[in-house]
Amino acid sequence: MNRKILHLDLDAFFCAVEELENASLRGKPFAVGGRPESRGVVSSCSYAARALGIHSAMPMVRALRLCPGLIIVPPRHRLYSEISEQVMQRLRRLTSLVEQISIDEAFLDISELSEPGEEIARQLQATIRDELGLPCSIGVATNKLVAKTATDFGKAHAEGGGPPNAITVVPAGEEAAFLQPLPVQALWGVGPKSAERLKSIGVLTIGNLLHIPEAELVVMFGKNGHDLVQRAQGIDDRPIITEHQVKSISQETTFARDVRDEKVLQSTIIQLSDNVGRQLRDSSLVSSTIKLKIRWPDFSTLSRQITLEHPTDKDSEIEFLALKLFYKVWKTGKAVRLIGVGAGGLQASVHQLSFWDELKQSSGH
Repeated sequence: MNRKILHLDLDAFFCAVEELENASLRGKPFAVGGRPESRGVVSSCSYAARALGIHSAMPMVRALRLCPGLIIVPPRHRLYSEISEQVMQRLRRLTSLVEQISIDEAFLDISELSEPGEEIARQLQATIRDELGLPCSIGVATNKLVAKTATDFGKAHAEGGGPPNAITVVPAGEEAAFLQPLPVQALWGVGPKSAERLKSIGVLTIGNLLHIPEAELVVMFGKNGHDLVQRAQGIDDRPIITEHQVKSISQETTFARDVRDEKVLQSTIIQLSDNVGRQLRDSSLVSSTIKLKIRWPDFSTLSRQITLEHPTDKDSEIEFLALKLFYKVWKTGKAVRLIGVGAGGLQASVHQLSFWDELKQSSGH
């Protein structure tokens, strides 16, 4: 039996939430993100802003050059997370097989439901619109790869200046035919560098890829060459993964202006370390690898790490190790643009909190 997989993507999610909170933003060019004077970037932008060439990850300074009247809205991540969870709850009403892949994106396996995939997608889209006031686009296919590509295709080809609200269905057996005319960079696993290498041998579309001997692709890309051939045919048997293991926890900050002051850098590392420690404890995890990330004013970035014999979730230990790494790479007076502290090698914490530890955490101390 063919699987029925949905891929759901909330359209311009952060902006859609902000429009719910402030109706005066509707139809106007605005962006959610950081202030230009703080080197902020665009996290999300309205469709009116997109029409002017503004896009996610663009420096806010550049966005303002394109649209001097652009409204900048500071992000409210806690609110977005709360509303995202409300969306995910509605997905889980349909099926327990839900794989959330980001705050605004998820896969669902609805193979056990008797209704056609397109009908279920339309019902789900209407539910999210009517109950939460949010637009979304959905791809329907027999696997995750094609469902995701279908969503992207539908969003890209939607007409009008507002949210796409697209539903794109790829019937069973038509996966390869759907993919073949698409540009090769639309295929999962093909980034800009891979696309350039493929272009050098005449591969511009996914269909072109199928005319290249697999052995030649394996020489060019290693094992990924075989995977590219499978994906180009629309073959993907990956299951829905309902839980993802956290692999690392990190905190970083980009300074509004490059910082040379040792005390400021030191206090920033301590604050970031404390935040990482709190996240570890909140998640009942301990870390065996502490990492430091530094970006210099020329945008070059380095990272260093220390592996611990005994995993920790203690702020003081994380602070000590992060500062130790810092002083190995920083020279007095050298300017820093960004600094980050991370924890890897995560595993479940086995110690039990004492009554006093619990009391301290619950009181915020």
